[in-house]
Amino acid sequence: MSTKATTLSPAKATLDLPVVGMHCTACANRIEKALTAAPGVSQAGVNFATARATVEYNPDATTPEALQQAVRDQGYDAVLPSGLSETGAEADDLAAEAQVAEYRAMQTRFVVAAVLTIPLLVLSMGGHLIPALRDVFDFPGRRWLELALATPVLFWGGRDFFVGAWSAARHRAADMNTLVAVGTLSAYVYSLVATVFPHWLHTGHGAAGVYYEVAASIITLILLGNLLQARATARARGAIKALIALRPKTARVERDGHDVDIPVEEVRGGDVVLVRPGEKAPVDGIVVDGTSYVDESMLTGEPMPVEKKPGDAIIGGTLNQTGAFRFRATRVGADTVLQQIVRLVQQAQGSKAPIQRLADRISGVFVPIVLCLAVLTFMAWFNLSPPGTRLTQALYTSVAVLIIACPCALGLATPTAILVGTGRAAQLGMLIKGGEALELAHRVTTVVLDKTGTVTEGKPAVTDVIPADGLAADELLRLVASAESVSEHPLAVAVVRAAKERRLSHPERFDSVPGHGLEAVVDGRTVVVGNSKLLRDRGLTVDEAVADRLASEGKTAIFVAVDGRPSGLLAVADRVKAEARMAVARLKQLGLKVHLLTGDTARTAEAVARQAAIDQVVAGVLPAGKANVVKDLQAQGEVVAMVGDGVNDAPALAQADVGIAMGSGTDVAIEAADITLIRGDLHGVPDAIELSRATMRTVRQNLFFAFVYNVLGIPVAAGVLYPLTGWLLSPILASAAMALSSVSVITNALRLRGFKPSRMTSIETDRG
Repeated sequence: MSTKATTLSPAKATLDLPVVGMHCTACANRIEKALTAAPGVSQAGVNFATARATVEYNPDATTPEALQQAVRDQGYDAVLPSGLSETGAEADDLAAEAQVAEYRAMQTRFVVAAVLTIPLLVLSMGGHLIPALRDVFDFPGRRWLELALATPVLFWGGRDFFVGAWSAARHRAADMNTLVAVGTLSAYVYSLVATVFPHWLHTGHGAAGVYYEVAASIITLILLGNLLQARATARARGAIKALIALRPKTARVERDGHDVDIPVEEVRGGDVVLVRPGEKAPVDGIVVDGTSYVDESMLTGEPMPVEKKPGDAIIGGTLNQTGAFRFRATRVGADTVLQQIVRLVQQAQGSKAPIQRLADRISGVFVPIVLCLAVLTFMAWFNLSPPGTRLTQALYTSVAVLIIACPCALGLATPTAILVGTGRAAQLGMLIKGGEALELAHRVTTVVLDKTGTVTEGKPAVTDVIPADGLAADELLRLVASAESVSEHPLAVAVVRAAKERRLSHPERFDSVPGHGLEAVVDGRTVVVGNSKLLRDRGLTVDEAVADRLASEGKTAIFVAVDGRPSGLLAVADRVKAEARMAVARLKQLGLKVHLLTGDTARTAEAVARQAAIDQVVAGVLPAGKANVVKDLQAQGEVVAMVGDGVNDAPALAQADVGIAMGSGTDVAIEAADITLIRGDLHGVPDAIELSRATMRTVRQNLFFAFVYNVLGIPVAAGVLYPLTGWLLSPILASAAMALSSVSVITNALRLRGFKPSRMTSIETDRG
């Protein structure tokens, strides 16, 4: 992605800045506010998912270095190269290195924290789980050992949470970092006091308990969640790299009467470029000499290579299949179609608003309320208790409030459900990059399906063999395949593939008729294969009615004449996938609108839509147009899921609220998407949406469980029952209640392991 300050006007520029160190959407919001408030900045947006800030600013009023410092002032880092390059590759590489280093550091902190937390849990819980060994675990100095184990977990492993909480406090905000810091620090400080000054917390029932394992477990579990999230989002940059990799690094151009290889960056408009078979066109241009067939699937998504002859346009990155040709460069560098696709993906990814976590929003109110309640509890008991026990009672009850309000369950509510949901998704053949995609998919109202490779199989195949003049269908196919076996035409591959089980004959003579077909002699018989014009030029009649019918079904007719007599025709088409119609029906049952989007002709698109029972069709759309179709739907209030498999789909996949790539598609589509269907099965689309809905139901249930414990437990911990019963909730019971809330949340999330899509349920019902 570009980090170049691209000038928009004499007083306006944009800066795309990789950011390192964000842990939640609240982090992105703080950076965004800081950048927006910086001098000279007119607009700023920070995308947590892609870890990038896009800033529009006045270069006369500020500099990229000043904007970088504004990010650093918030406790994060921004990567800026010493000299802003045209492609921004330097900043991307530096950002990638910084992100890898951050991930490895997080991984180390988690491993160390886990290694220290496991024995801490054994020490604290062993005596309760195995009463016979209680004396073994209750040895002198046990608390000091627990302190030694818990301290590095909190202040080394979890230091980012405390730094984040401090940064939020400085800006008068509260987020998940605040929740984690408050909960773990309250348990730790209380335990530290109980260890160092046990007589301060003596209640007449023995020494106060310690809760080091509570603090350490929370830090370790949340480190694991952050580690998994970082791993999922680290690949966001891959789509751009894969797109750029499509462009050749060198080009062979005419210079001073000679063909020379030069870096593609040095190609200038007007240069004559040579492209040989198997090579990619380095830039855009117009063919001046030679003919060939070029695979443009990276642009159009269509599997049929396109014939190129003098005067035809060539797109950079497209693959030449057969003959060599020369073309005159017309668009180079940032002006090529491929680079425009790159920019479209950048803009779409940068414009995605980060999903505000429900727990983050709640914490902004929840944490201050809990802190206030703890302070009020402390003050009330300090003033109302007898002088000899006022400090003990005040600490006892206020810490019980903080412990029972510990954010363990709240912190686990969303990530555990999403963790189990994404694991179940993988079992069902779906790779979900992160929780945001799984969370957002349940809100989808419209599904946009690319045609080629998504609804269809993505390769031409013979669909009909219609013989005439008494010729058997098998013999017609054998003769045509034999004649086509030495042809370079793309449709010949489909015909030969269809006849692969038949014994083919090598043609005794073969003549290609460019743009129309071929004529060959097979087993002594003259075979003419091609379009209707080729047969009419030879004075033969063709069955135009059958050809029109095939065309209305989205099929290409191949006419055949044997020994000077019309002998039938073959039909070739990109077949609709067997599961397409049922998958579309499932989407409609989920209450979703379904659109078919393609760069193919309207007639072919409508034929495919009829077979798949899709009502809305948009045809003849290029990559920029596909992204615009998605934008238009979003402007109408739709939450859009885009399903595709090609490079041409990447901008629309990135623009969509949820991008879904077929696993059988290109790496670019897979990298640009939020969800990848490994098997390339269209049923994966409704499966993903059903799973998302089930996961979000679980998240809401988890949040309910977490807050029920807090709503019921906090007043009890504060001592509201004491005047009636004389009973106070001890921190031990508060810790047990907190643990119980966590167990309920995790147990509820684990139910997602049994999730079954509706198609699997119906199959099992049929078998039963």
